[in-house]
Amino acid sequence: MRSRTKAREIALQYLYQVDVTKDHTERTLQDFIDHFAEEKDVDAVPYARDLVVGVYGHLHEIDGLIEQASNNWTVSRMSSTDRNILRIATYELKFGTGVPYKVVINEGIELAKRFGSPRFPAFANGVLDRIGSELTP
Repeated sequence: MRSRTKAREIALQYLYQVDVTKDHTERTLQDFIDHFAEEKDVDAVPYARDLVVGVYGHLHEIDGLIEQASNNWTVSRMSSTDRNILRIATYELKFGTGVPYKVVINEGIELAKRFGSPRFPAFANGVLDRIGSELTP
């Protein structure tokens, strides 16, 4: 598995934990990485950390973009897993982590297939494509 793909999975798992516990600090992030990131994933950890810090640093803007692109859905109505998949991909699209637009969308859809609810991949594709189209000149 590629390093950035694994980083997205680590970030998704941590963001899910924070949704449940409502506790996000540098310490909780480091504890999560220490306990759940495997030694073979050491290359993925810096990017996972960047994703988490970036999502939380821009959470209101990211959620606004998601809600604008998802007709008749609020972020709070989405499952924790689904909303955090969209948050990670939206962060990558909006704040340019160096990953091409189509790769971000594809990676988001792959996370949706692996971890999201059954009909979520198609929904994620539509939402991320709308967000990407609005952000790409």
